Formats: sequence, structure tokens, C-alpha cells
Amino acid sequence: MLWTKWLVLLLCWGATGSEQQAEQEDGAPAVVQPDSHRRRSPPPVEPLDFGFVPAAVYDTHAYYEPGPVGILFHMVHAFLYVVQPNSFPKDLIVKVIQQNMGGIKIEEWRKPDNVVLLLQWIYYESGFIVCGTIGVLFLVLTPIVGMCFCVCRCCENCGGEMHQRQRKNADCQRGFYTASLIATTIFIILGLLIAYAANHNVSTKIKNTRRFINTNMRDLKTFANNTPAQIEYLTAQYTTAKHKVLSDLDNIGPLLGGRIHSQLEKEVVPSLDTALRMAGAMRETKEALENVSSSLEVLQEGTGKLRARLSGERASLSNTLSDPACTNGAVSHTCNTIRSTLSQLGISADFSKLADVNHALGNVNVILKTDLSNIVQKGYSSFNDTPKLVKEQTKNIVAGVKNMLDKIGAEINGFSKMFPVEASLANFTIFLNQGQKNIESYYPQIDQMDFYRWIGCVAVLCMVILVVAFNLLGLLCGTCGYDKQATPTTRGCLSNTGGNLLMAGVGFTFIFAWVLMGIVTTLFVVSGNVEKLVCEPLANRQLFQIIDTPYLVHPAKKNFLPGMLFQNPNIDLTLGSMYRECYENNGLYHALQLETMFNINSFLNRTVYNKDLANVFESVKVDLQDITLLEQAGRDNLLNFANSGIGQIDYDAYLTEVNKGVTLVDLLSFSTNLESQADQLPRGALENALKGHASSIRQIHRENVVPMEQAMKYVRARSIMSQSIKQLQRTSNDLPAKITNILSAIDAAEYLITHNASHVVKQETKGYTESLVGYFKQYTAWVKNSLTSEVAQCKPISNIVDSMEIVGCSFIVDSVNTFWFGLGGCCILLIPSIIFSVKLAKYYRRMDTEDVFEDSPYSDTLTRFPRASAPPNYEDW
Repeated sequence: MLWTKWLVLLLCWGATGSEQQAEQEDGAPAVVQPDSHRRRSPPPVEPLDFGFVPAAVYDTHAYYEPGPVGILFHMVHAFLYVVQPNSFPKDLIVKVIQQNMGGIKIEEWRKPDNVVLLLQWIYYESGFIVCGTIGVLFLVLTPIVGMCFCVCRCCENCGGEMHQRQRKNADCQRGFYTASLIATTIFIILGLLIAYAANHNVSTKIKNTRRFINTNMRDLKTFANNTPAQIEYLTAQYTTAKHKVLSDLDNIGPLLGGRIHSQLEKEVVPSLDTALRMAGAMRETKEALENVSSSLEVLQEGTGKLRARLSGERASLSNTLSDPACTNGAVSHTCNTIRSTLSQLGISADFSKLADVNHALGNVNVILKTDLSNIVQKGYSSFNDTPKLVKEQTKNIVAGVKNMLDKIGAEINGFSKMFPVEASLANFTIFLNQGQKNIESYYPQIDQMDFYRWIGCVAVLCMVILVVAFNLLGLLCGTCGYDKQATPTTRGCLSNTGGNLLMAGVGFTFIFAWVLMGIVTTLFVVSGNVEKLVCEPLANRQLFQIIDTPYLVHPAKKNFLPGMLFQNPNIDLTLGSMYRECYENNGLYHALQLETMFNINSFLNRTVYNKDLANVFESVKVDLQDITLLEQAGRDNLLNFANSGIGQIDYDAYLTEVNKGVTLVDLLSFSTNLESQADQLPRGALENALKGHASSIRQIHRENVVPMEQAMKYVRARSIMSQSIKQLQRTSNDLPAKITNILSAIDAAEYLITHNASHVVKQETKGYTESLVGYFKQYTAWVKNSLTSEVAQCKPISNIVDSMEIVGCSFIVDSVNTFWFGLGGCCILLIPSIIFSVKLAKYYRRMDTEDVFEDSPYSDTLTRFPRASAPPNYEDW
């Protein structure tokens, strides 16, 4: 049908072409890049959210639980297993079909191969053959035996003689026959109930079949109505991948340029950072030189005043010791001792001899007129403009890719609209509605036929019920009317009626038993084989294995199903695999393996990711020649700083003077020692003069030394000078080598950008294009997965098969098997019923003659001899 071809072709549009592309990529030889660094793996592709395909909700639940009647079904299955314990003859059936493709011909069965197959089939059917033979014998012999029995009784044989011999165990025999007949009748009634339950179950389940028909029809309509929406959803989701690609293309600067920037910044940013730190070091050097200069002036001023006063005091004390009084022998030793300590009256830290730093400070001030930090920031800006540079250089490519994506989207939508799917599915829905109406139009006829069937089965059961009724009535009348005191010829009317009813039951048994057995045998052979050859292999899916046998239908056609659907029997598609896929509610595209029929890969290769688009992506080129990290003015500034003269400053001399004390000796100790020396002299002018000098030295300590040691001005000047000198010493340490290393690092980074960055650009461009391609791969993989498991889910197909199995096997075949099982049991039990009824009727019916006992004339003993005697002739008998 045309609509099926359109549906199948439309379903196949979404097969992914990613497999072929992946094979091409895997097959391409890997290009080894001469890169000393380890190759960085491309960034992971951001997962896209395509949402969920509109799901179809199917109403059919192809599951059947028989309930209490299932116990009867299991009994029948167990009986059939005993009759036919052999496994399903799959190979035998395949051989029979293959050897009789041209039709069954009698002369063909004379061939040895066919004879072997026939013997194998007879062996498989041996259980049914034996049981069927027994049924046929029963069917044939029952009327013959009944006729003979009737004639025999008419000749007063076979129990037909209306005379009953009296025996001592007569009551025991009568009780045994009564109990046996009651048990037999009960089992017959049980068989009738089983058969009636099966008969009623067929009618009940046939009405339930309408539910399966309605739900399966609804599911097929749901399948037809949802499939176009699902396919439209698949085509619409191309825009998700497209918009993501367009978004990445619009942000190609931050994405691609950012990746290139992040790769190059490992070499570029550290070099610029060192230059920027050196610019900060220049400013710090200026501050340190200024601090050293100002501190030096403060300290030189303070030490100059102290030096002048100590020099004057030392000269005055020397003049005092030159007094003639010091020449006296007793005093001269003390004067000499004091004279030897005069050299200690001096300053320790002499800042006046330190060279100033004004020359280096002047050079640094000149150097700082050029703003090296600003120049370095320009280098940062130039390098950080890489994303903007990439965007400018690729704007034409981005515009071309956008146009191609719009064209691809138009091609996909155009392909999905090439086929009138909606019209075809609308016709399919109309076909389903019309089919459902046609099926429903047969419901009255089906109900009528089922009614006739039910009536027929009840009529068949009524035959057995009639026999059962005679048995029960005979037992009731016979038991109630039996009188132990009555002789066989004087039995009451009720007892006699019971016996007659039992014999009537025997007569009807002979009339109906063969008919019943004929029905049982026919149903047993037919429905039993249907159960073993159709229902059981259908339940365990072995029947599919026969249908899916290669070259079963035709020697030149491998598989039956694809040959029928696609006229291509070589496709590896089987009915069993299709059923399994549909049972798991997978898509029809995957279940029918439509990818082998329709090459959608070529379509996707031409559209979603074609060679033109790949060429455009591969043509992405980025040129970084315009990036300048450090201008020439910045280079000159660094070189001038290296030659600024801060390296020629005598930092050790500064540190030595800063670390010295204010005076060479503690002036207080010196003055105290001087007074003690003066106290050793004779009283006089010399003693007083020396004590005056001691007092002057204390005054100098108080007025000059203490302020230099404790005043914030001098303390801060010393601290600042010490810190600044140490900082300048660190900065000037190997300063030319540091400047050379900075310039070398910047040169290396610029060389990397201008000469060796092509590999980085190519690597990051490839990673960027792979991320764009990854979005299309996600889309095609999602389409394939959706077609496999979500689009056009073919659960209704497996539901139809399961529903047919439930209706045909569980509803009908199991019920029919249970019917013949119960009816067959009744037929078998009719045989002992005949025997027990005939035997028991002898004890209930009124006899024509009976045994009487007389005394023997030849003996005085009590021995009695029976003789026949007619019943008494009563007027009211």
C-alpha cells in the first residue's frame, strides 16, 4: 500500500550519518605535530537538551489471568503433556514445508526421505494417534455392544432374565453397587461442571474480545496520529543544534580567541608581569633614594653639631691636662691616664663621609618621566584583544556558516515535506475506522453463532445430564423403595421404578455415548494439536523460529518478512526480532531495520554536516602578527634603569654607619670615670677643672647624644635609611641581568606569537570546530536514539500478536480443550455407570420368579432346596 511506503520512508529520514563520519575520522591517519608541549585535549562539548519526544500512550495490556478456571487449564495442559511429551518438532516441520513447497503429491510420499518424515511425524503424534484410536474404537464398538446387549437381554440373557438368585451377600453387593454408582455419577457430574464451565468461559471471553479489538484499534490510531507529531518534533529540534552553533559563532571571539589567549598567556603574561614588576621597582627605587637623601641630611646635621662640641671639649680637656700641675710625680700618673682616654671623646657614626645619592636619584627621575607601567598595560591590552582580533578576522566565515545552516534547515524541512505523510496517515486512520466498523458489524452474527454454539454444547451436555438424571432418580427411587422384607417377586412399585430408571439410563447411555465420544475425539485431535503445534510454540516464540527459517518459503529467498515488505529477502530481518523490538516498545524504524533499506547517511552527510561546511570550518585562520607586547620606549626605559647608577652606591658603607652608635664611648661613664680620677688628685684648681670638664661632658650627652638616640626625627631617619638602603641593595643586585632576562622573555613571547603560534591557533581552531561539529553529532545521535526507542513505537504490533494469542489460545483453545476434557471424562465414566446400573437394577426391579426353599423328604435335616416360584396373584397388585 502506498501509505505504508510513505510512512516507512519518512520514518527513515532520521538515521544518523555520524557512524560513517566517525569511520572516516577513525580511518584518517593521525598527524603528529612537532610540539614540545603535551597536546591538550579538546574541551568537552556542552550537552544539548533536545527535550522529550511526544510519547504515545497505548491502552492495550496484552496480559490474561484466567482466574479460577486456570486450574482446569493447567490440568488439561498436564494431560496433553502426558499424551504428547515430545518437544516441538521445529526441524521436522521445516523439512516438511521445504520438501512440499510445490504442493503435496501422493507419489512424492513414496520417496525414502518423505517416508522418514512421515514416520517421524507418526512418532511425534503417537500419543494423539493412540488416544484417537481408542476414541474411534469406542465410537464404533459402543453402538455394536449396545445392540448386542439389547438383543442378549431380549433373549433373557445378559441379566435380562427376570429371576434373581438369592445369595447370602446380596445386601453387601447391593451396597457396593450403590456406592460405586453414586461415586461414578458424582464424577460424571464433576466432568459436566468442567465442560459447562469451559463452555460458559468461551461465551464470556468472546464478549471480552471486543475490549481487545477496541484497545488495539485505539492504539493503532494513536500510533498513526502521534507519528507525524513525533517526526515534526525531530525536524524541529534541528534548530536547537543550529541555535547553539550560531550562538558559538556569534561568540567566536571569547570562545576561540579565549582559548588561544589561554594557551599563549602561559608564556606571554609572565613576561609582561616581570616588566610590570620592574616598573614598580623603579618607583620604589625613586622613593628609596629620596628617603636615603633626606635621612642623610638629617643625620649629617645632628652628627655635625655633636662632633663640634666633642672636639671643643676634647681640646679644652687637653689644655687642662697640659697644666704644670700635672707634671708632679704623684699627679702625673693620673693625668696620663686621663690623657690616654681623650681619643674616646668622638662620634662613632660619621655620616659626613658618605657619598650622596643625588646622581642616581636624578637618573631615576629622568627614567620615570617615561611611564613604563602604561607601556606594559598597552602590551596587556594588545594581547587581551586576541578575542576581538579573532572575531574581526572570522566575521566573513561566520556569515557564510550562518547562511549554510539556514540552507541545511530548509533542506531538512523540505525533505520531511516531500511525502504526504499526514494525508497517508489520515487515510490509514480512515481505514482503521472503517475496519473497526466492519468488525463491529459482525458482532451480532458472532453473538448469534456463539449462542448457537452454546446451545449445541448444552445440548451435548444434556445427553449426559439425562443419563445422570436417570441414575440419580433410579438410585433415589430404588433406595427409598427398597424393602428388605420383600421378596424379589413382591418388591414395591417405587423400588421397581428405580430399577427401570437405571436401565433407562443404560439404554440412553448406549444411544448417546458413541455420539459424545465422536465429538470428544474430534475436538481432542484438532484442538489438542492446535495447542501443541500452535499455542505452545507461539507462547515460547518457537513458531517465529519456523517462520524465520532461511529459505523456508522459496529456495532463492532467504528471509520471508523483508521479502514480503520490501521485496528484498536478503535483509537480516526476522519476525521474531521484529516482535521482540515491538514488545520492548522500540521504534518501528529500528524494528523493521529500515536503515538497510534507506541510506539516510548520505542525506545527513549532504545536509547536517557536509563537505562544504567542513571546508568552511577548516578555512578558519587567525593572524596574530599585529600583537605588540612592549614598545621600544619601554625597552629603552628598562635599559636606562639598568644604567641609572644605583649599582655604584656603596651600600655597605651606609649600612656600617647606620649600625654604629652615636659616640665612641658612653659619655656618662666617661664623665663618671673622669670625676673619680679627679678625686684622686690633691685638692686644688686641677681637681676643680677636671670636675668641670666632667660636668660639661654630661651636658653634651644630655643636649646632643640623648636627642640623637631618642628623638623621633633622628630615630626615624636612621630606620628609613636602613630600610631604603637594604631595598636599594636588593633592587640593584644583578640589575642588568634582570633587565636582560625581562627583555629576553618578552622577545621570546613576541616570537611565539608571531612565528610559533600557528600550531596553537590550529589546535584551538580544531577544538572549536570539533565542538561545533559535536552539536550536530549530538543531534544526529539523538535522532537515531529517538528513532530507535521513541518515534513510532510499535508496541501495538506486538500487542496485536499477543491479543491474538490470548483470544485464540487462552480464550478459545484452552476452553475447547477443557470442554472435551470434561466431556471425555464423562464418556469414560459412562462405561462403569452401565455396569453398576445393570448390576444394581437387579436388586430394585420386581422379578417374575424367585427362589423358594423346601424341606427334603429324604432327610430329617434342615437342608432346603430352592425352586422357582411365581409371585402371588393379588387382586390389588
